[in-house]
Amino acid sequence: MSAAPGPAARPLPHGFTVTLDRHTLVLDDGHALLGGSPTRLLRLAPRARALLTGRTLRVHDAAGAALADLLLERGLAHPLVDALPEHPDPRCTYVVPVRDRPQQLDRLLGSLEPGSEVIVVDDASHDRAAVATVAARHGARFVPLAVNVGPAGARNAGLRLVRTPFVVFVDSDIVLAPGTVTTLLRHFTDERVAIAVPRITGLRTARSSSWIGRYEEVRSSLDLGAHPASVRPGSFVSWASTACTVARVDAVADGFDPRMRVGEDVDFGWRAVARGWRLRYEPAVVAAHEHRVSFGDWFVRKAVYGSGAQPLAERHPQAIAPAVLAPWSTVMVMALLAQRRWSLPVAAGVCGVTTLRIARKLESTGHPVRLGARLTANGAVAALSQTAALVTRHWWPVTALGCLVSTRVRRAAAVAAVADVALEHRTAPTGLDPVRYTLARRLDDLAYGAGVWFSAARGRSLAALRPRLVLGTGGQKPAASRRSVASSRTERSEPGSSSHIS
Repeated sequence: MSAAPGPAARPLPHGFTVTLDRHTLVLDDGHALLGGSPTRLLRLAPRARALLTGRTLRVHDAAGAALADLLLERGLAHPLVDALPEHPDPRCTYVVPVRDRPQQLDRLLGSLEPGSEVIVVDDASHDRAAVATVAARHGARFVPLAVNVGPAGARNAGLRLVRTPFVVFVDSDIVLAPGTVTTLLRHFTDERVAIAVPRITGLRTARSSSWIGRYEEVRSSLDLGAHPASVRPGSFVSWASTACTVARVDAVADGFDPRMRVGEDVDFGWRAVARGWRLRYEPAVVAAHEHRVSFGDWFVRKAVYGSGAQPLAERHPQAIAPAVLAPWSTVMVMALLAQRRWSLPVAAGVCGVTTLRIARKLESTGHPVRLGARLTANGAVAALSQTAALVTRHWWPVTALGCLVSTRVRRAAAVAAVADVALEHRTAPTGLDPVRYTLARRLDDLAYGAGVWFSAARGRSLAALRPRLVLGTGGQKPAASRRSVASSRTERSEPGSSSHIS
């Protein structure tokens, strides 16, 4: 594949508005910001501080554009989409890859704005005539492929025919809410944005009320949560599905990797990010996805998702680790897993030392020890969460063998298997009783983990199964995880530095 170019260095337009991320702390009466991923301390010069109104910044001049761009790049803030100006050239073409499923295709095309330019790529359907009839009924261009090439190849076939500035990749089992695409296009007033995606929610159907369907409503692999994010490895949201995606054609001209039948969407986004583009996740708008709700289809799909780990590890070795831990959190986790009398004191001691170490880096703030303790606690929770995922999800075959011979492994597995379910039931309604939710959660892990091990065996590599130890002070988080602070870093803005706004 030929590489698409990186973004041009252009300032954010006047009227572009950003708001601080919900995790960003405003310190020292607004003269410092603490947040992002990895965590950084950013000091603001007096003129830069004056540009912020509360937690919001609206671009009015070059200084405001520079500060807003810095906050976006550091993950300290996100665009306030409702306040963004409309894109001056919102022309887009919908590319729909499909293999059979004419009823779902008809439903999708009926949800698009009348007069939309649509390309339906038929990926060697068994009943091509039925798909062609639906496409013709909605005035879509029909592109038949002689052989099945998979979703990546089908999207590429459609992308080659696009003549508008933007392309909307949307799967046939999606239903778009009104305004979804027009809202996402507002993000592209930032010339560095290559891709923007909505939140993927579950589509209510007659079959979605099954226990698997109700589980998917709250634990779908495609639903990335209720908060906006800059999508990149190690950030709040580290990957995004292309079930519904708006992309800048010039930025993604190289398309998808046709060799990948799964994980091609993750690779697609990560390659754009590696070239310096931004990928925005915007949950203010949604696309409804018809989840698999029969047990067999659902279980197989989860395993298929896992099988994409090894191909991604070959292409993005620094981003796919199932866990990313700092030295201090590794020691803490190992001490707790030992389950000895000294385990808790050692773990507490490690956390105490880490708190003081971070506090020294935050001496210029009003409450360095309090902030250090907060960041250390976040890191400890993240480390324990990642370890639990290793035990129950990525490494479950090893855990199962260990349970046969070790009481400590059995205890660790039991705690890991119950803790996440208990936390989820306490913090959010699941729509299922605890027993069935726990069963679905563990089956989800078993299927995904089996897929990872299958891909590792097929690729003759354990790269997708190896955790990564961050030896420095910063680092990324695992590709499939949400926000987890494995370590903390402080950045001071000095005159002349790239982060200084004067």
